Amino acid sequence: MSAETITYAIGDIHGCADLLDRLLERIESHAAGRAKRLVFLGDYIDRGPDSARVIEILRRLQWRAPEDVVCLMGNHEEMLLKSLREPGALDHWVYNGGAETLASFGVSGPEELPGEVLDWIEALPTLHEDAQRWYVHAGFRPEAEVPDPDPHNRLWIREPFLSEDCDFGRHVVHGHTPQTRGGPDCRRFRTNLDTGAVYGNALTAGVFSDAQGPALEFLRETAG
Repeated sequence: MSAETITYAIGDIHGCADLLDRLLERIESHAAGRAKRLVFLGDYIDRGPDSARVIEILRRLQWRAPEDVVCLMGNHEEMLLKSLREPGALDHWVYNGGAETLASFGVSGPEELPGEVLDWIEALPTLHEDAQRWYVHAGFRPEAEVPDPDPHNRLWIREPFLSEDCDFGRHVVHGHTPQTRGGPDCRRFRTNLDTGAVYGNALTAGVFSDAQGPALEFLRETAG
């Protein structure tokens, strides 16, 4: 293993399996044999056409390199889990893209999803860290202790996280809030990698080094 590991953090996929395939090929080419870690920021399912294949790709990556592939939970994964145990939650999930997820698995309800898939989703962490960065799906509440211990904030927060220029001690890499201008949102203390792939925009990976918090560059794949 080389002295430095390159970390590739990937924004919200939302069932866009073809884009994910192409972005992973780009990452492989970019790494050019160097040691790498993949960090996926959540929201693998819902809205897009092929949530089942996205999860299959991610689980296979983890099986091959369990130490070097991190998959975080997103709010859409949490919505799926809640649909199995909370009254009324099923309609909310289905309305927010769950219908496409069920169709991709060829089932009519979440209780029919494969048990190993549900187990995998349930075990997803809400936070990953390295020496320079926090990786989280949505963000942290600015006045909370660092890192924010509340899983709801980690999965759902938008404000005041997005508008306050808060230093959390390490650079925060997140998704959750789709950027409609086509590129990632790069701020002093945080980088948002959700570039709205499911809305016809790019699926983006940030390229990060051991030496600094912010990204060195970005790799982007768009449909077509």
